Amino acid sequence: MNDPGTPFIVIAAVFLLSVLTLCLFGVRRFQLRRALGTVDASLRSPGNQWQLGVCRYQDADLEWFRLLSLSPRPHYRYRRSALMLVGRRQPTESERTKVAPNVIIVTLSYDGQEMLMAMKFDAYAGLSSWLEAGPVIGIGTWR
Repeated sequence: MNDPGTPFIVIAAVFLLSVLTLCLFGVRRFQLRRALGTVDASLRSPGNQWQLGVCRYQDADLEWFRLLSLSPRPHYRYRRSALMLVGRRQPTESERTKVAPNVIIVTLSYDGQEMLMAMKFDAYAGLSSWLEAGPVIGIGTWR
């Protein structure tokens, strides 16, 4: 049991596991960004902490994926018909250290609850266009 090769095998296994995990993060990130309708967007969680992530527009949903996760499923899914754009603003001084540079804070209402997303202005323009392009509730149908 005092074999000098055992610690080397353990260290090599930990190293390989770390490299494999980093590769999986990279593949997941590549797959998310490859799809049409995806933008980088941080989301403020109910505990008032900003989380990095990626938003993806679907026909009837806005999906949000955590950036540091291996899950292929979205962490949050918001129905397009229940999502309303309230406004936008510049980040406050305390928020500037918690979100990416050159972003705006977008205020959204979802089923009567307010939520904040930080995204680039181009992504905000896409989000507002996507929300406005949906049919009016009660007129037409959602796909």
